[in-house]
Amino acid sequence: MIETEQLTRCYGSLTAVDSLTLRAEPGQVLGLLGPNGAGKSTAMRMIAGFLAPTSGTARVCGHDVRRNPVAAKKALGYLPEGAPSYGEMTVREFLSFIARVRSVGGDKGYRRFDEVISRLQLEEVLDQPIGMLSKGLRRRVGLAQAILHNPPVLMLDEPTDGLDPNQKHSVRMLIDAMARQRTILISTHLLEEVHALCNRVAIIANGRLLADATPAELERQSRYHGAVSFSAQGSGVSREMLARIPEVASVEVDPLDGRVTVFPREGKPILEEVQTLLRTQNLEVSEIQLERGRLDEVFRHITTSAHPGPAA
Repeated sequence: MIETEQLTRCYGSLTAVDSLTLRAEPGQVLGLLGPNGAGKSTAMRMIAGFLAPTSGTARVCGHDVRRNPVAAKKALGYLPEGAPSYGEMTVREFLSFIARVRSVGGDKGYRRFDEVISRLQLEEVLDQPIGMLSKGLRRRVGLAQAILHNPPVLMLDEPTDGLDPNQKHSVRMLIDAMARQRTILISTHLLEEVHALCNRVAIIANGRLLADATPAELERQSRYHGAVSFSAQGSGVSREMLARIPEVASVEVDPLDGRVTVFPREGKPILEEVQTLLRTQNLEVSEIQLERGRLDEVFRHITTSAHPGPAA
């Protein structure tokens, strides 16, 4: 597991990470979500033991990263921001070097090497210098070195940055498969990554933890949670007619495409009532949807209403 307690990093008068307390359990994919400059990468560097905290503690599988750094790093696979590596090495040379550093050897090591190469589709570039590879391929090489020693904990900083849609899908499937036996911490500013990968989300801004919940719990905070939206031909139903439904709080119409969104009063289901009204008006509805909530709206509200200080 990953644990932090009051983890803090200051640069002079600037507090990049402010008293961050987190706990990620086995089987969890925890998304560290925040705007650019929120302190996500700084927090991950401290957990990895790369950057010393000003105060507070971080533990990986129970090992304090400052008091027992070798044991903590043995349990950790880390893909830093930008996927740094040695550009003059070939992919084969670099991953062989990582295997030696990580004491991955023997027949079992060879099998693991081949498995990782296959899962990340690196066979065709094994003998090419890393510095000559595309950004997406370098990212996959970085992910390969992170998982080569089969660690129980993974930390991935923007793991799909630079990948095309097919590559993103492959990496997401790989992370999903690995998550069943591991603890995975993913840093991202992309909401699509949260939906695709994470079963828990920690939102930070200006170094402070602002929310820690499942994606569904966050979506329930959205004003769109439980709303009904639809597109229809013609004008057989008016906003006034929809607003007369007792459980309806308000009605909005998108000025660009005419899509109608009906918002419920708190805790009131309205889908059946809206559908009934549309049927009675003989309206041709092309699409109707029960909204589960919009994570982007919740994210904007949380990160802009917490009176943040200067960005890290």
